[in-house]
Amino acid sequence: MTDEKLLQGPIHAVHVELGATFAPFGGWEMPVSYAGTVGEHTAVRTAVGVFDVSHLGKATVKGEGAAAFVNSALTNDLGRIRPGKAQYTLCCTPEGGVIDDLIAYYVSDDEIFLVPNAANTAAVVAELQKVAPEGITITDEHRAYAVFAVQGPKSAEVLEALGLPTDMEYMAYTDAEWEGRPVRVCRTGYTGEHGYELLPKWDDAEAVFRALVAQVEAAGGQAAGLGARDTLRTEMGYPLHGHELSLDISPLQARTGWAVGWKKPEFWGKAALDKEKAEGPRRILLGLKAIDRGVLRQGQTVLRGDEQVGETTSGTFSPTLKVGIALALLDTAAGIKEGDEVEVDVRGRRLRCEVVRPPFVEAKTA
Repeated sequence: MTDEKLLQGPIHAVHVELGATFAPFGGWEMPVSYAGTVGEHTAVRTAVGVFDVSHLGKATVKGEGAAAFVNSALTNDLGRIRPGKAQYTLCCTPEGGVIDDLIAYYVSDDEIFLVPNAANTAAVVAELQKVAPEGITITDEHRAYAVFAVQGPKSAEVLEALGLPTDMEYMAYTDAEWEGRPVRVCRTGYTGEHGYELLPKWDDAEAVFRALVAQVEAAGGQAAGLGARDTLRTEMGYPLHGHELSLDISPLQARTGWAVGWKKPEFWGKAALDKEKAEGPRRILLGLKAIDRGVLRQGQTVLRGDEQVGETTSGTFSPTLKVGIALALLDTAAGIKEGDEVEVDVRGRRLRCEVVRPPFVEAKTA
């Protein structure tokens, strides 16, 4: 995809003004960093950062029985939550592969708001539209809302300074207003820190983002880009579609089986996933922490002696631990467990790594 074809979010000019560097991601031109990924990462872990993730998809499912319809399609059990709550879930193929992982917001029994990944929004909407019963409409609202993530130990302080609500449990949301503008405030995020995601209207995005940046900077934080978002989520072991989840990587392999309502009578991919669960997945996601100096990346071969036992799905330098870390799909037949030592082929050099169970750092989302 050429630069001319990349989509831009509602506040691209603001990112330029803030000195961002850009890169393509999911078909969008995204800010990678402003003052440097390590500094932005550290700000989120120690104070607060604000991310523009307006590239994320948005879709509304409306009509009588909308929640029951979505529950029959996506993996997680919407019966576990109630209006005002959100839920991580998966949209799977009949074969058990993952079309996308997304967040479902339970508005009412007759309305579910979905936030898929940017590149997969059209596919998720299309699959739902194919089988939607009469009276239920699925609307792609990709450019109706912006999404800003305020993440870090001082995130509540930032929102309170703007008069926005903060007192909600993890994975809950409330509809609020800022200076007369509607904003959905969610206790969600992708960093492992206490944080919030704000969904203002697309046309209100600039005013809201500028106000957030001012308060984030006042709290000792900074705007953060895609680079820090990736290092933060990798430290937590959070999957990224196209890396740890894909049409070829099932929820069981990616250790996201907790987001499957196994007792539900139906959801897309149920038969295939029930079979895989009974037989056991042929590979499983684990973490690798470098013992030797070196940087791990996606697509590197994992070895035990001369035997190939897996492949890395994501890799980075951990600014928190100050070592190389990776997520990797390891063959279950190899019997590799936490605490074992393996090697990763890094451009022809074998890099020793310890096998660990993510997260690499403590989660502080609660």
